[in-house]
Amino acid sequence: MTIKTALVWFRRDLRAFDHAALHHALRLGQAVHCVFVYDTAILNSLPRRDRRVDFIHASVAELATELRSLGGDLIVLHADAAQAIPRLAAELNADAVFTNHDYEPQAMTRDETVAAQLTADARLWFSFKDQVIFEKDEVLTLSGKPYTVYTPYKNAWLKKMRAEPACLASYDIEPHASHFAPPRAAAQALPTLAELGFEPSNLHALAIPTGMSGASKLFDDFLGRVGKYDVARDFPALKGPSYLSMHLRFGTVSLRYLVRTVVDLMDRGGGGDGAPVWLAELIWRDFYSMILYQNPHVEGGAFKPAYDAIAWETGEQADEAFAAWCEGRTGYPLVDAAMAQLNQSGYMHNRLRMVTACFLIKDLGIDWRRGEAYFALHLNDFDLASNNGGWQWASSSGCDAQPYFRIFNPITQSEKFDGSGRFIRRYLPQLKALGDKEIHAPWLVPRMLLEQKNIVLGRDYPAPIVQHDEARKETLERYAVVKAAA
Repeated sequence: MTIKTALVWFRRDLRAFDHAALHHALRLGQAVHCVFVYDTAILNSLPRRDRRVDFIHASVAELATELRSLGGDLIVLHADAAQAIPRLAAELNADAVFTNHDYEPQAMTRDETVAAQLTADARLWFSFKDQVIFEKDEVLTLSGKPYTVYTPYKNAWLKKMRAEPACLASYDIEPHASHFAPPRAAAQALPTLAELGFEPSNLHALAIPTGMSGASKLFDDFLGRVGKYDVARDFPALKGPSYLSMHLRFGTVSLRYLVRTVVDLMDRGGGGDGAPVWLAELIWRDFYSMILYQNPHVEGGAFKPAYDAIAWETGEQADEAFAAWCEGRTGYPLVDAAMAQLNQSGYMHNRLRMVTACFLIKDLGIDWRRGEAYFALHLNDFDLASNNGGWQWASSSGCDAQPYFRIFNPITQSEKFDGSGRFIRRYLPQLKALGDKEIHAPWLVPRMLLEQKNIVLGRDYPAPIVQHDEARKETLERYAVVKAAA
């Protein structure tokens, strides 16, 4: 098949290498145009200062520069994408639009709308797998059903990956770059943040790397540490993670490239104990994406419907507790430090995502969906499937979730994973004078000692808003409805 004019629509794949849709468009098309749309259907609901928009803005600029270096160009629009893409395709007289799959329900509905309009206009629509290794129903049980438990899914995923090495093959761009349509007569000035209706965030002050180059630097740095990932990843004060989650979310790095690299490292006897653990974390992304696709009801309800019968705390007192959790005023230092990290930077360490989620659900008795929505608004790397999967895991309502009676103790979690209080002191400097043993539970420190350190509970740091042991008993009673249903 040969296509005279093609249009590639970039979304959460902001790179010009190993890109499925761009590769196929250049291979099949004689003149390939590229477009990115700042979609008002998404942007209009965001706060005016949003680190994700800042990240996208910088990454789109780098993408445009890279495409120009390859001989192409990037058209950038600020509009409702569902209307803008068919309109632009008509303006360019494009025979086909190429893009990569998006698995979120709203995005799928949007794509169906665009595809239908293109079909009505006698244009073709092509969409490709790009942000996962295996999608939808590509990894099934022996009985042909989707997995609902992670470990057997992971084992099947790894077996399939080994049996089908082409799944990791790169979609090269440069060999086909001569098929880019030449840039239009006048170079288009990219819209500023102000023109998009946004103000600068603290993204650059935080030195968060953006674009393809930022992802490359982060991954190169991580490869030197990956061997210790299995241990370092659990300690928020250590430089343990790859910090690539935001880049995976917006596609400034190729997942195939990451997996290819780490698998090759392991096959050569490198990567220590950390590499396979990190690979397993990447497989979790595929797993949760599959779960969302196969079970779209999880977007608003429990994967296990019986858990929707749980009576969560409501009313003014619950709202006050939720506000305290959001603002880092619970009186539990590790929880509050983690929420401060999220609010200040848009990032939260993975261990702390579990701790804070469990605290909201099982210490405060608040509906997991409220926490999920707060993370969705504030996380730089927000991904619907992974965020939903993580919250349902913490609430015990999801697939392969922790048992409802497994309730993290925020004090012992703090002592185990931030024993010296280094992380807590970074985000709660008002507690820095406390000793390594005292800092995890300030309310247990003798008042005289607190006064010597010029710390007054209720003035400098709040007293606990809930007693963990009492909350644990209430949680077991709350979840009794699930036990009874079983």
